[in-house]
Amino acid sequence: MRTSRFILCLLAAMLLAAPARADRLKDIVDVMGARPNQLVGYGIVVGLNNTGDGRKAEFTLQSVAAMLRRLGVRIDTGKIKIKNAAAVMVTAEIPAFARVGQQIDVVVSSLGDAKSLRGGTLIQTPLLGANRQVYAVAQGPLSVGGFSAGGQGASKTQGHPTVGRIPGGALVENEIPTSVKVGSKVQLSLKSADATTASRAVGAINKRLGGGYARAVDPGLIEVSMPDSFEGSSVRLLAAIGSVDVQQDGRAKIIINERTGTVVVGSEVQLRPAAIAHGGLTVEISERAFVSQPDTPFTEGETVVVGETELDAEQAPGQLHFVPSAATVSDLVNALNRLGVKPSDLIVIFQSLSAAGAISAEIEVQ
Repeated sequence: MRTSRFILCLLAAMLLAAPARADRLKDIVDVMGARPNQLVGYGIVVGLNNTGDGRKAEFTLQSVAAMLRRLGVRIDTGKIKIKNAAAVMVTAEIPAFARVGQQIDVVVSSLGDAKSLRGGTLIQTPLLGANRQVYAVAQGPLSVGGFSAGGQGASKTQGHPTVGRIPGGALVENEIPTSVKVGSKVQLSLKSADATTASRAVGAINKRLGGGYARAVDPGLIEVSMPDSFEGSSVRLLAAIGSVDVQQDGRAKIIINERTGTVVVGSEVQLRPAAIAHGGLTVEISERAFVSQPDTPFTEGETVVVGETELDAEQAPGQLHFVPSAATVSDLVNALNRLGVKPSDLIVIFQSLSAAGAISAEIEVQ
C-alpha cells in the first residue's frame, strides 16, 4: 500500500502546473545526414570459470576450432571442452563523423547456454554494417553487472550475467561518409513531429539569422538555407542556430505499462464531466456554469459565464472526497491517492475514462 501511495504521490507532483520550459533546438532535432549506424558481429568470449557453453552448442565448438586454425593450431573438435568459452553476439553504434582510430563502446550478449560471462575476454571480433562491410573491430575484457552462483542444492542469479559491456572496446577501422549539407541547405528533422513546434522553431531560427532562411517542409522537417555570412561553413551555421530556444508542443498522451503498473500522464491531458464506478470506488467529475456580474452598476465590468468543475471520489464504506475548482488529472490523482487506490486500479480508471471520451488524450499501452 505504501508503494502504491508513493507512486500516486509522485505522479501527482509531476502533474502540478509549471511554467512552460523552452528547449535548445539541438536537443529536439536531428541533423539530416548526421546519423549513427548500427554494427554487429559474432565472436568468442574466453577465460570463463566453467560458466561457458556446454557441448550441445556445436556452433561454439566449430567457432573455437576455426579460430585455432587461423592461429595455426589444428585440433579435433571432439576433444575440445568449451566450458571456459562462449559464443556471443557483439553490437555497437558508430556515431556520425567517427574517425579511424576512435573508440566506441560495445555490448556483448551470450548466444548459447552460457551461465555467465563474468571474467571473460572477447577475442578480436569484426563489426559489420548493414552493407556487410567491416567498420570496427572489438576486443577486450568484459564488464558484467550481474552474477550467477550456486551448487547442487541451490543457486542464485542477480541481474543479467549473460550480457556485458566493453567501454571503448572497439576501434573504428573505416569511416562512414557523412554530409550535413544538401546543396545550399541544411535539413533538420524534429524528433517528435509537430506542426506547432516546427512553426516555433522556424520563427526562432529566422529571428537568430535575421531573415527568412528557414521554412517548415512538413511537421517533421525544417530546411535552413545557408546565409551568405555562413557560406562554406555548415558547422558555424549549426552552432549558431543550435542554441536557440524553442518551446515544444505535443499531443496529450497517457502511457500505461500494465506489466509494471506504471502510468505516465502528460501535462496537456484534460478531463471532461464523467462518472465511473470501479469496485467499491466511485469517481464523479461534474461541471456547472454560473453568471458573473460586475459588483456595481454603471461600471466597465462585463457579464460573463464562468465554468466551475467539481470532482467527487468515493470508496466504500462511504468515505467522500471533494475537489473544488477546475478538475485536472492532478486533482483526480490526488483524490484517488487519498483513497489509497492501487496503480492497477488507476490504469483501469484511465482506460475507462478514455473509452467514455472523458479524457482528451491518446492512451498508449506498452
